[in-house]
Amino acid sequence: MDDNGGSTGEVSRRAGLVALGTLASRVLGMLRESVIAASFSIVQTDAFFIAFTIPNTLRMLLGEGAVANAFIPVFSGVRTRSGDAASRQFLSRFAGALGSLLLLTTVVGMLAAPLLAALYAGGYLDDPERFALVTTLTRWLFPFLLLTGLSALATGALNVRGRFGVSAFAPALLNVAMIAAPFVFLPFTSALQLPAIMALALGALVGGLLQLGVQLPSLRSLGLLVRPQRGLRDPEVRRALSLMVPLVFGLGVYQINMLLSRLFASLMPVGSQSYLNYGQRVIEIPQGMFALALASATLPAFARLRSEHKQDELLTLFRYSLRLTLFIAIPSSVALFVLAAPICAVLFGRGAFEPVHVIETARSLAYQAAGVWAVAGVRAVVPMFSAHEDTRAPVRASTVNLLVFLATTMALMSTLNHVAIAIGNSVAAVVQLGVLLWALRKKLGPLGLSEVVASAARTCLAAAGMGVVAWTAARTLPWTQTSELTRAGALVLVTLAGVLAFFVMCLLLRSPELLELKRAVQRRGKRAT
Repeated sequence: MDDNGGSTGEVSRRAGLVALGTLASRVLGMLRESVIAASFSIVQTDAFFIAFTIPNTLRMLLGEGAVANAFIPVFSGVRTRSGDAASRQFLSRFAGALGSLLLLTTVVGMLAAPLLAALYAGGYLDDPERFALVTTLTRWLFPFLLLTGLSALATGALNVRGRFGVSAFAPALLNVAMIAAPFVFLPFTSALQLPAIMALALGALVGGLLQLGVQLPSLRSLGLLVRPQRGLRDPEVRRALSLMVPLVFGLGVYQINMLLSRLFASLMPVGSQSYLNYGQRVIEIPQGMFALALASATLPAFARLRSEHKQDELLTLFRYSLRLTLFIAIPSSVALFVLAAPICAVLFGRGAFEPVHVIETARSLAYQAAGVWAVAGVRAVVPMFSAHEDTRAPVRASTVNLLVFLATTMALMSTLNHVAIAIGNSVAAVVQLGVLLWALRKKLGPLGLSEVVASAARTCLAAAGMGVVAWTAARTLPWTQTSELTRAGALVLVTLAGVLAFFVMCLLLRSPELLELKRAVQRRGKRAT
C-alpha cells in the first residue's frame, strides 16, 4: 500500500508490523546484553556504555528526532500538495542538509572525544586507565551516529510511502552484529593489542552499516534512492530546518539529562553504569514493541490528516493510539516492577555477572519500570505536536523533565546510589506527560480524554490483579540460587500466569482494547482464508 491511511484499523495493522520488527530487535537486544554481561567485566562494560551513550543520544535526536519532527511532516505535505516528483526533489535536498550535519557532528565528536569523556565520566578522571578507555571507545563509536542517522532518514521516507516492513526489522541487524562481536571481532582486536571491549565497538559500527544498507533496495524500488544535493535555497528544506531549530535546544536538554545520568553514575560504585544500562534495555522491550511502533505508524497518518484539515478524525485517531499505548504500557510497568529480580536472574545471571550484580540490576529495573507507562504516553503524545509542526512545546516539556530529574536524583543519590537515577527518570517522565497533555489541550482545545481515562482505569485494575498473581507465584523461588534452566522455566510459567490473569480481568471489565484486538485477529483470519 502506498498511501498513509488514517483509519484506526490501518494504523493498528501498521503498528503491528512495526511492533513485530521492533520486538524482534528488542529480543535480540536482550540476547545482546546477556552476551555482553557474560563476556566482559563490569569495569569494561561501564566504559562502553558511557561511550556508546554519547553518539547514541545524538542519533536519537539528529536521526529519529529530526526525521519525525522535521522531515516527515514536510515530506508528507509536499507529496500531498505537489506529488511524488516534488517530494523526491525535497528528499534529495534534505538528505544533503541532514547528511552534512551528521558528518560534521561525527568529525567534531571524534576530535572532542577527551572533552566528552571528561563531561560524561568525570568520576573516572582519577583513574587514567578507565578514563583513557572511555575516550578511545567514544572516538571509535562516533561514526555510528552518521550511519544510523542516514538509516533513520531512509526509514522516514519509506514510512511516508506506506512501507514499514524492511525498516521495522532493520534495527535488529545492529543487535545481530553486536551479538557476534565477542566471537568474530575479538581475535582482530587481540591481534592489534586493543582492549577486548573494542570488539563490541566494531560490532556497533558494522551493525549501523547493515541497518542502512538493508533499506536501500526498498528505496530504489520506490524511486527514493536519490543523490543528496545542496538545497538550502529550497523553501521547503529551509522550513524543515527551521523546525529542527527547537530540536537543537531539545538536543541540549536531552544531552544534559544523559550527561548528568552518566556523570552521577561515574561518582557511584563500580558497576552503576552497567546496572542502569541493563535495566534500561529490559524496559525498552515493551516500549519498543508497542509505544515506539504505534508512534511510527501514527505520525504519517497524523501528518496527512493535519494537512487535509481533518481535525476531528485526527483527535479520534490520537485518543485511539493513546488508549492502546496505555493498554500495553500499564501492565508492562507492573510486570517489570514485580518480576524485576527473576527477569535479571534469567537474562544476566551467568559468566562474569555475579549474583550481587543481578540484585543491583533488578533494583535499577524495578524503579525504571515504574515509569514505563509515562514514557510510552509521552511517545504517543509527541507525534501530535510533530504533525502540527510544533517542535517547541516538546522541548519545553523536556526541560521540565530535566529539572524534575535533577531535583529528584540529587535528593536521593547519597542514600540510594544508582537507584536514585532510576527513580528520577520515572518521576520526571510522569511530570513530562502531564505537561505535554496540558500543552496539547491549550493548543487544540478539549481533547476528549474522558474515554482514555476510563480505559486507563480499567487497565490499572486488570494490571493490579496480574501483579498480585505474578508476585505470589514468583516469591516461592530463590532466583539467584537455582540452575539456569530452572530459572528460565519458572519465569515462563510465572509470566504466563500473570498474562492469563490480566486477560481474564480485562474480559470481566469488558476492556474495549481487548475486544478491538480480538476483532483485528478475526479480520486477519478472514483475509488469510
